[in-house]
Amino acid sequence: MPTIHRLMVLYSGGTIGMQASARGLVPVAGFDARLRERLAAEPQRRMPSWRYRELSPPIDSANMNQQHWLALRDAIVAAVEEDGCDAVLLLHGTDTLAYSAAALSFLLLGLGVPVVLTGAMLPADAPGSDAWDNLFGAVEALAQGVAPGVHLYFGGRLLHGARATKLGSATFGAFAELPRQRHGERAAALPAALDYRRIRQPVSLAVLPLFPGLQAAQLRALLGSGVQGLVLECYGSGTGPSDDAELLEALREARRRGTLLLGISQCPHGHVAFGTYAAGNALGEAGLLGGDGMTREAALGKLFALLGAGLSADDTEHWLRQDLCGECAG
Repeated sequence: MPTIHRLMVLYSGGTIGMQASARGLVPVAGFDARLRERLAAEPQRRMPSWRYRELSPPIDSANMNQQHWLALRDAIVAAVEEDGCDAVLLLHGTDTLAYSAAALSFLLLGLGVPVVLTGAMLPADAPGSDAWDNLFGAVEALAQGVAPGVHLYFGGRLLHGARATKLGSATFGAFAELPRQRHGERAAALPAALDYRRIRQPVSLAVLPLFPGLQAAQLRALLGSGVQGLVLECYGSGTGPSDDAELLEALREARRRGTLLLGISQCPHGHVAFGTYAAGNALGEAGLLGGDGMTREAALGKLFALLGAGLSADDTEHWLRQDLCGECAG
């Protein structure tokens, strides 16, 4: 693993940098000052040579959107190509931390340096906060050697950026990689169209879980709203209401219009295998592409990166089937 000589600390907001207000906790700018104070107060804490940038204004990650993902991608690339950094530490709120880690995994394909995201369940100034353990733990992991690509560090564990999920809202061990079976075929080479240098545009996407009683009219309204891609969270190994001809026709209509339909399992440990049950085959025949063991976060981030690169529907389907960074293979 390469040695880290210059680290970029990129602060986007989130609980780690929040302070109290009359309306509750809010993110505030200038986290670098608190980091320097902490380093001065605890000289045993080690940091490589580091630089600092922040999203302006810093946000509660509940407000994270695709434009923010693109801004973070730009800041990370600038840190590497303009500032000469060989690693990036991104401080981020926990609500959408796994979503951003997944999206950046696909937006930064081929970058060649490690990017580690972390945050905290309590503000850095709060008694008993996990903020400094997470921040310095991530730095220590980088110092010991982290492979190029996007990772998430939390609660003492380094996690795969495109496999992590938030499981808790009140525990320091809030994130994990769940054991979802992954059988995808690894891409032989990274296509130029998906390289991190490729400019992306915002994309209209949606996520919908299947549930007993879902009506075709509800699905049709969502699909008719202009979405370019839908992540449909199926039951179990990829089943759904196969006896609802109108619902299946709504899927077929959307696919004929060019909408990308990606099916994943809504089970925490699930994966999609449409051929297992007739009820799954019906969804596949209606135009739903199987997402194997991808998480919701990975499926959404991958659709965004592919469609946002301007790929055709056929090319997008091809690369959705290919494992690009460990999201659906290994």
